[in-house]
Amino acid sequence: MAVKKSKDKTSLKATPRKARTEAPTPALKEKAELAAHESHAPKIRDKGEVAARESTPPVLKEKSAPPVVAEQRPGASTEGLRAFQPRPMPTGNPYMPQIATVKEIIQETSNIKTLRLVLDNPEDMANFTYEPGQVGQISVFGYGESTFVINSPPSQKEYLQFSVMQAGEVTAAIHRLSVGEKVGVRAPLGNFFPWREWRGKNIFFVGGGIGMAPIRVALLHLLERKADYGKIGLLYGARSPRDMAYMYETDSWLDNPDLDCTLCIDAPAEGWGHKVGLIPNVLLELRPSSDNCVAVICGPPIMIKFTLQALEKLGFKPENIVTTLEKRMKCGIGICGRCNIGGSYVCVDGPVYSFKQLQALPEDL
Repeated sequence: MAVKKSKDKTSLKATPRKARTEAPTPALKEKAELAAHESHAPKIRDKGEVAARESTPPVLKEKSAPPVVAEQRPGASTEGLRAFQPRPMPTGNPYMPQIATVKEIIQETSNIKTLRLVLDNPEDMANFTYEPGQVGQISVFGYGESTFVINSPPSQKEYLQFSVMQAGEVTAAIHRLSVGEKVGVRAPLGNFFPWREWRGKNIFFVGGGIGMAPIRVALLHLLERKADYGKIGLLYGARSPRDMAYMYETDSWLDNPDLDCTLCIDAPAEGWGHKVGLIPNVLLELRPSSDNCVAVICGPPIMIKFTLQALEKLGFKPENIVTTLEKRMKCGIGICGRCNIGGSYVCVDGPVYSFKQLQALPEDL
């Protein structure tokens, strides 16, 4: 419904200062609460206290906070726009990682490695819980940390799995790690795929390259609960067979009667017996029905752009298209402000968004 412009010419300059300051915005309230939280943080006084804090992982404690509504792009519809809810604030030092050991390394492709990590504290490892789509910060001491989705399903309790594509200094340091070396882990962070809301619906996954990492965890999680869902489909593509991760699992996906799996590569290759073509084109060829269906996509930005266009052609509504933006996350806890898109912080409100939510944000993706 169109909103009529007000004829009231009263400007902010005519508004008494006291009236403006008595009603702070939700965003300002959140900043004030954060400042108060930091000002009351306990001070470290001796080495014994340092050791105690290092041995105790951060604990998430729920706190009430007003919803922060995402900034709306001019002309965009507000229909279906959710109020972004801040995550629980961690007590103690939210930057303090838990120490983990590299237990296994899998060379997926020439520039992608999968690491399986185990938290050094057995109790922490046994009690570690997360939701599909949540991420973790892996730190290589002396180099820094970076964000990666936890792509082992939550039912897997023996290790935490992260797939890393080499793209910079930190990821290069991760690729140089060996089995037995120590890393830091801050997890779980961010929101997650709304898999409970998907019950009773058909789900169609589209993964491109390293974008298969978040798709993998959601796919395996839903397959474990197949009775709660309708048809589950997967389209996974890469430039060539050598660029496809998890090739040791694709046969089981193709043979799974509960999964309609399609693999594709960009150009013909010797010995390749599956689809050939760009992901958006193959998607249009497959023509998955949009009826009672949610599409989940992840991959390179250019692939997502044209896959979104293909899904729209197939009749998928923006609220039924879901993607993830974990590569924009920085500190992971909404403090540094480097991941904001308008009024939305990816590490607090994301990394999982529906296309409907993204349409209501500024065009700076």
